[in-house]
Parts: sequence; structure tokens; C-alpha cells
Amino acid sequence: MWVLWTHGCPMTDLMIYAPDLALAYIAYIVATVSPGPANLAVIATSMSAGRRAGFALAAGVVMGSLTWGVLAALGLSAFLLSYGWLVSVMRIVGGVYLLWLAYKSFRSAFRRQQPEALEIALGRSVKQYFVRGLAIHLTNPKAIFAWLAIIAIGVSPGAPASLSFLIIAGCWFMGSLFYGGCAMVFSTRRMVRLYGALRQWIEGTAAVVFTLAGLKLLTSRVQ
Repeated sequence: MWVLWTHGCPMTDLMIYAPDLALAYIAYIVATVSPGPANLAVIATSMSAGRRAGFALAAGVVMGSLTWGVLAALGLSAFLLSYGWLVSVMRIVGGVYLLWLAYKSFRSAFRRQQPEALEIALGRSVKQYFVRGLAIHLTNPKAIFAWLAIIAIGVSPGAPASLSFLIIAGCWFMGSLFYGGCAMVFSTRRMVRLYGALRQWIEGTAAVVFTLAGLKLLTSRVQ
């Protein structure tokens, strides 16, 4: 008989934890689909630079989320809590990075010709888009605390520790579908034409979102 948990819990006992898993997955879905820098970055990149770039940036975002999920499951969030200065440094780096993205979006919004993303798309590699998506997520220290909450919701007292990794696997799958779907949908010809017509509004909205998110990171405390 297959064994699902490292503690010897068989697959037939999965239903015991199904309600907790469902709550954890719902919490992740709500957090993922809520408008934010990662969502907007994938959408804007897919519309402006194409499907390949959108997929690469989406992969970076998902990898960043997966990284924080694993760290939360391993209990390293407690380490960050013990060294508050690390969280402060991450918050500053993340805030400055988002403000830099806001500056790029503002500059693109006020240009009459094609946006900068289109002009340099051929010169920017898939790896660079992936790293950008990864940076958006890894430089946000609040992500690990969101993951800590998700795992705390899904792993009830007495549950095997490996249950948290089932949560991570499910969230990784859903995140890949969501961000990959955004890249797919928003890179269609219709969306690209829409982007061309509404480019300045889209870039301006992205700039505002990045600015607000960056300022929030720089001025708020991670509880």
C-alpha cells in the first residue's frame, strides 16, 4: 500500500485532512487572485512583450512563491522573526525595487511611441524575465508570513508535518495554472491590440500599483 506521509499515514486517511487542505487552498487562491504587483507584472508583460516573456515572468513569480512556501514549511519564518533586521533589509530592498518598476512604468506611460518593453523585448532574454518575476516575489518579506498563515490553516495540531508539503504542491499547481493562464490569455492578438489602444492607461495603472506597493513595504512593519 502506498504511503503518503513520512509518519506512515496511508493515502486512505487523506479525507481526515481534506477540510483543512481545502481551507488552505482557498486562502492561497484568494491571496493569488487579489490584484497586486505580481499579477499586474505578468499581465502587463504578456500584453507588451508577448507570451514567451509572460510565461517566463510567471514562472519566476511561481518559483518565488514556492520558495517562500518551502521556507515557511521548514519553519524558517521563526528565524526571520528572531532577526528583525533581516526582515527590515528585505522590506527596503523590495520597496525600492517596486518603486524602480513604478518609475519604468511611469516613463513608458508618458512616451508617445511604443513602450520600452516592446522596444527591448528582442534584447531581453527569457532568463531576465524569469529573474524579474522571481525578484518581485522574493523581495517581499510579507509573502513568507502569508505562507505561514496558509500552512497554519491547513496543518491542524497532531497532523503529520509532511501535510504542509502537500499544501505547497497543491498551491504550486494552482499558482502555475493561474499565472500561466494570465500569460496565455493576455498575450492573445486581441489583448495585444487592446494594449496598444490603452497602453498609457495600463502603464499608468501599473505605475500606481507598483508605487503604492513599494511605499507600503517601505513604511509598514511586518508583524
